[in-house]
Amino acid sequence: MARPIAETPTLYGKDAERFAENMKKVETLSKEERQANRAALEKRIKSAEEKWGKFVFVP
Repeated sequence: MARPIAETPTLYGKDAERFAENMKKVETLSKEERQANRAALEKRIKSAEEKWGKFVFVP
């Protein structure tokens, strides 16, 4: 049986301020950067599959 999920603690003071600032600094990638990242990932996956065999991803 799974364990219950604990409550998320509430942030106060400087921790809350730092969290709010970090949430605003989310980096977004351009379409070209995403395509380049995906191509690099697919290349690494292909290389790993050649070395160790086919991977199966289970969601």
